[in-house]
Amino acid sequence: MGEVGGFLKIEKHTFQYSDPAQRVGHVKEFIERNPTEVVSQQGARCMECGVPFCHNGCPLGNLIPDWNDLVYRNRWDDAVRQLHSTNNFPEFTGRLCPAPCEASCVMEINEGEAITIKQIELAISDHAVNAELPIEAPEHETGHSVAVVGAGPAGLAAAQQLRRMGHAVVLFERDEAPGGLMRFGVPDFKIEKQVIETRVAQITGEGVELRCGVDVGVDITVEELRDEFDAVILTTGSRVPRDLPVPGRELEGVHYAMDFLYERNRRVAREFGPAPQGTTPADTGITAAGKKVVVIGGGDTGADCVANSLREGAVSVVQLELLPEPPANRPDDRTPWPLWPAKYRKSYAKEELDALDLGEQDFSVVTTAFKGEGGKVTKLKVSKAGDAPPFAPVEGSEFEIEADLVLLAMGFLHPEQELLDDLGVEKDARGNVKSVAPYTSSVDGVFAAGDCRRGQSLIVWAISEGRRAAKMADKYLGTREKDIADALTAH
Repeated sequence: MGEVGGFLKIEKHTFQYSDPAQRVGHVKEFIERNPTEVVSQQGARCMECGVPFCHNGCPLGNLIPDWNDLVYRNRWDDAVRQLHSTNNFPEFTGRLCPAPCEASCVMEINEGEAITIKQIELAISDHAVNAELPIEAPEHETGHSVAVVGAGPAGLAAAQQLRRMGHAVVLFERDEAPGGLMRFGVPDFKIEKQVIETRVAQITGEGVELRCGVDVGVDITVEELRDEFDAVILTTGSRVPRDLPVPGRELEGVHYAMDFLYERNRRVAREFGPAPQGTTPADTGITAAGKKVVVIGGGDTGADCVANSLREGAVSVVQLELLPEPPANRPDDRTPWPLWPAKYRKSYAKEELDALDLGEQDFSVVTTAFKGEGGKVTKLKVSKAGDAPPFAPVEGSEFEIEADLVLLAMGFLHPEQELLDDLGVEKDARGNVKSVAPYTSSVDGVFAAGDCRRGQSLIVWAISEGRRAAKMADKYLGTREKDIADALTAH
């Protein structure tokens, strides 16, 4: 284990972040690393509990106490191997995962004192990348081929696992570059896209064929896909956004958050690189520059919209949340340890908003209409919302907010339905791919993982599901091979 009694003697030191008033002037990552010796001491705080609840808090089942101890003992190469045994892309999760493992750490019983697991994970992944990622070729070729549809974190994980099992893998992506929302939805200041490119280079170096700019169901038919491949894994994400059907929704200047974020990320890629592959879609001109911006939605996507708007030069930004403001501390009656606590967390974007004094975040607000002039949005008509579902407008609480640009960041409903319908897979009540067995659809040889199966979720769940779906597809191919051999023997 770490240092005996270390959790009592060593003060907690987590990530350092660049000054919010200064970082809004650039698009580079704003996480500042602590020195190696500080990270090692943080590993020493781990108690290596008899029942490590952090394992259960992590969807990947990362062996967290093991690599905490290895970091404490400066055995970084061993820590890299241990971390990669359960997580294909720790540099992704170390930047973007909200760290449910830390919320379930035994030290979190004394709220705020959890081991800095996410920081240690990112430090290990930095060591791995600096030492160059190894190319792990399969020990043998199976002769089977698998199509993975969607090159987000789930698809990338599934493709890499399947290739290492010896299958021929083709990864299809309809956008011009891989990464999914991680590339086009998440800003560079949270994850620079070279981080993704480095991992994609490893995956393609191992033999995964990447076909970008190919829309399955359009550029290649479902019939052609099934004829060419022995199995298919769907990792298309949950890409249908939740709309706000109120009067004035049709006005110019009201957009889905992802339309804005995709365009913004493509501009940054063209300006700073690495340039996306293929032809970049046309810029439709959605910009926050010089505008009064209102972001509807208080989650991560809403925060990214706020931060991008500030960097583009918005004159003001207001972020609205339908739900009441969460309590400052863990509510033990609702989310007791080791559950993820339903408490208020000040976002990085709110820190920037406060530093520039350009707007506010408001809770319990419901938008009832958009108002405009000349076909363009100019105001939102809003009310205070009730404290419980359906969060209806409170009578007499109406007010208006000026806006030139409104961004709808209210989450996603389900995957796009056309491909699922073409394949004939069953869907659950929410429109996701229904699993008739773990990660297995109702159609023989078709599997599903990530948001298209479980609904909108975390990047750590996407990677975990991609790995597990790959295992199920591999099992299916082995069984299929045995069935064919048995049939030939019988004849």
